[in-house]
Amino acid sequence: MMERLLRFLKRGRAYLLVIFLQFGYAGNAILSKSALNKGMSHFTFVVYRHAFATAIFGPIALFLERDKRPKMTASIFLKIIVLGLLEPVLDQNLYYAGMKYTTAAFAATMCNVLPAVAFIMAWILRLEKVDLRKRHSQAKVLGTIVTVGGAMIMTLLSGPSLKLPGSREHHNAATNVVHQENPLKGAILIACGCFCWASFVILQAITLKSYPAELSLTALICMMGTIEGSMLAFAMERGNTAVWAVHFDTKLAAALYSGIICSGLAFFISGLIMKEKGPVFVTTFNPLSMVIVTILGFFILSEQLLLGRIIGAMVIVVGLYLVIWGKKKDPSASKPNCPSCDRIVPSDLPVVVENKAVENKNLETLNQDCVAVEVTKIELPTN
Repeated sequence: MMERLLRFLKRGRAYLLVIFLQFGYAGNAILSKSALNKGMSHFTFVVYRHAFATAIFGPIALFLERDKRPKMTASIFLKIIVLGLLEPVLDQNLYYAGMKYTTAAFAATMCNVLPAVAFIMAWILRLEKVDLRKRHSQAKVLGTIVTVGGAMIMTLLSGPSLKLPGSREHHNAATNVVHQENPLKGAILIACGCFCWASFVILQAITLKSYPAELSLTALICMMGTIEGSMLAFAMERGNTAVWAVHFDTKLAAALYSGIICSGLAFFISGLIMKEKGPVFVTTFNPLSMVIVTILGFFILSEQLLLGRIIGAMVIVVGLYLVIWGKKKDPSASKPNCPSCDRIVPSDLPVVVENKAVENKNLETLNQDCVAVEVTKIELPTN
């Protein structure tokens, strides 16, 4: 029983980790929206978020990866600078700025275009294989179009608000919480943020190939995001020193939570998943975050449930899982991401693996399970 449980956890590790990330993102959407509603500047929020993440994950990375950390090169350092700019600075400031003009549920749902954007970028950079003659490739392309269409429906179609139990009290309270809603402006800002996020995911996967130290890379990205975010915050909030004031309230809790969970842990876990499943897989579970945020946003933030946004969200989910289905059927998905599995063994030679004779026809099965094998003896056929 215990062996089965361990086997299940090993096989489903990537899925469990990425689901955990979505719960973390959902909590961040609720807390950060509450902090923004109380007047916190998103520029200083981003700085504090990554300052906390750097302070916590920096020492951990120095200790745990002291013997694993590769040598820093100019190329790697330049990539880290760009990574710190793309996600910690550009994406998060655009996301929080867009959230000010809409609701937490709307912002979370708009982020469901991220898998489509990541897929397109991976296709352009040839990190994703597409053959339009194949059904799974057609599904990926169609899913991308449907996902973007769902985001447009959410933006342009509001519709009536759904009357749920207690909705009257919630909606009346919502008028005092949301100061100004501009779905179109918010959608544009969030969409630009999603593009930066997708670029970050792709570049992070590329960087990990030459700098395979997940914790150290996480700490460096957060540190660089703190420095670059501070420069932007000082420029945008010059003369307004009040925005830097910190008190023991929701604003501080939101910065701590988002820094630890959604920057530090998220960057680290995403790096682990990318090594096993690739960059596109990391972005495919965003609908779960959308559902969680929609439910919590109604009960905690007193946000309205609009029919148009629900329809758009459903369309996004359909398009997203077309992309996922096509990705699952991709022949490259069955290939292992393991250097040991790239060994070529002549088809006419039997081999001995760990003192056990293994027929060559079984090597494919071993490779599919990504078992690193060591060839200890090769028996040449005699005439």
